[in-house]
Amino acid sequence: MPINVAELKPVGEFGSKAWCVACAKAGVQLLEEGNIPDDVQWGFSEIYMNPPARLLADGRKLAAYYFMVKDGVISGGDGAPEACRALPGFHVEAPWAAICNQSGAKYGREGQRQRSADEKVMYSAIAEHLGRPSAVKVGFMKEVVWPPAVAAALGAGSEEGGGLHNIAATIQAPSPEFAEYPTTELGVPIFAEMTDAQKQEFLGLLGIET
Repeated sequence: MPINVAELKPVGEFGSKAWCVACAKAGVQLLEEGNIPDDVQWGFSEIYMNPPARLLADGRKLAAYYFMVKDGVISGGDGAPEACRALPGFHVEAPWAAICNQSGAKYGREGQRQRSADEKVMYSAIAEHLGRPSAVKVGFMKEVVWPPAVAAALGAGSEEGGGLHNIAATIQAPSPEFAEYPTTELGVPIFAEMTDAQKQEFLGLLGIET
């Protein structure tokens, strides 16, 4: 049965094990429903760096999730195994705090563009504050590859509130770190409007030494 976003409820914070497992399960289901060609070998993984300690409880090594299609088999789960990361696809590592809050916003294509623009402003403000460029490291591990069938499966209905991103946003619970920060409409922290204390705290969450 297709995923009904209207029936979904928050299951955990961004990067938590419960949230990662649920996101991976959704990704697997969307690919299974998408009739992916047998010759597609593709992987998706996101690793959230410098997460709060509570997200790594009980011996959890990474705040991350993945799903993949290999040799006709679709699988996924918590973590980011090398078998997935070695495949062409979408593989990213980003500071948890850099993308956490806005990942809970639901949007379509235009919202994604606005989020990217808001994040660019945030990164520029941080670099200006520190007096050095590229203070926030968001890295793609290899060239991004989106086979048409995969892109269609994961993005289906995104303009109407569906698709992987909106599913993940809907099941994401708020993280307390962002409760008092100034943010854009899409939840991107507005670094330039933070108090000095908030700026120091946010830089710490990003893992940036000052």
